[in-house]
Amino acid sequence: MSHQYHDIAFTPAVKALQEELGSRDRYAPAEAEPDRNGLLGPDEAAFITTRDSFYLATVSETGWPYMQHRGGPAGFLKVLDQRTIGFADYAGNRQYISTANIGGNNKVSLFLMDYPMRARLKIMGHARIIARSQTAVIEALAVPGYRARIERGILIEIAGFDWNCSQHITPRFTVAEIEAITAQAEKPE
Repeated sequence: MSHQYHDIAFTPAVKALQEELGSRDRYAPAEAEPDRNGLLGPDEAAFITTRDSFYLATVSETGWPYMQHRGGPAGFLKVLDQRTIGFADYAGNRQYISTANIGGNNKVSLFLMDYPMRARLKIMGHARIIARSQTAVIEALAVPGYRARIERGILIEIAGFDWNCSQHITPRFTVAEIEAITAQAEKPE
């Protein structure tokens, strides 16, 4: 289900092109599904909270899109409730492009990948910056034991999400995943 994602992404121009190229009939039924509430379910929550990275897209005041990789320990992207996700924004290269973009236009898009399982979840939402002085929220977003310095928090209110097909996703594995597979294969039976 698209959970309102198509309402956002399928603009009149997109629908016209889908019609022209023959894919509109495939997507139109999803727009009529009764369960399009935009709420994250258990599958989405489990997927989100096991990611160790995602891609965050923002838009500048000049209209240019900007995509940035965000990473941390698995679970650093938190599901706070069925409509809200968030993460501690750790100190990085100090360019502050995403942060400034969110300050001017709070619309964001997240792209979450699970390469070994060939799965991806796309999320659109409205982000807001949480100051470090809001300690209760920052503490809820922190990952215990992770030593990176938190500069701020970012909360995202879900506007829509959609699972994407697995076609064309090349499986990729982390060092930890390869080590676990190798260790399992080397166990005597």
